[in-house]
Amino acid sequence: MNLKVALLAVCSLILTPVWAIDEGAASQALEQLKGLTGNWQGTFEWTGARTATGSMNATYYTTGNGSALVENLIMEGAPIMTSVYHLDGADLRMTHFCGAQNQPRLKAGRVDLKRGAIDFDFVDITNLRSAAAPHVHGLELRLFDRNHLSIIFLFQDNGKESQEHIALKRVEEKPS
Repeated sequence: MNLKVALLAVCSLILTPVWAIDEGAASQALEQLKGLTGNWQGTFEWTGARTATGSMNATYYTTGNGSALVENLIMEGAPIMTSVYHLDGADLRMTHFCGAQNQPRLKAGRVDLKRGAIDFDFVDITNLRSAAAPHVHGLELRLFDRNHLSIIFLFQDNGKESQEHIALKRVEEKPS
C-alpha cells in the first residue's frame, strides 16, 4: 500500500507543470504591477514578419477601487492600446484593447517575481474578424527594477509571427 501512495505522489509531482503559479503569486504579481503607477517614456521595435521602430510612452493607474491596473500605451500624444490587469480568483488576467481593434484575453502562465518575469498566455479573443486577422497571442513583462520595464507583445498576422518590444523608463516627477 505504501508503495502505491509513494508512486502516486511521484507521478503527481512529475505531471505538475513546472510553470504552475503557486498560491498567492498572482495577487503578489498584481501588487507589484500596481507599483508601475505613473508616467513612462521609451521606445518600441517590431521584429519578425513586421518591422518598425519609434517612440512610445505609457501611463499606469489603478481603477476599480484598486482591483485593476490600467496601462495606456501612447504614441504621438494619443493612447493607441490599453491593457487592464486584474485578478480572477487565483489567476492574474489581462485584457488587451489592441490597435488591431480586437480584444485578446490572456492569463499569467508564469510568474517569477524574483526575476521580475510575468508571462501571459492566450485564452480567447473578442472581435477577431477572421482566424488570420492580426492579434496578440502572448505577452512577456520584465520588471527590471522600480524604474525600468520591458513589454513584449507576441503577435500573429495571417500566420506570420512578430514581436513588439517596448522598453520603458519611469518619468520622475519633479518636486513642486
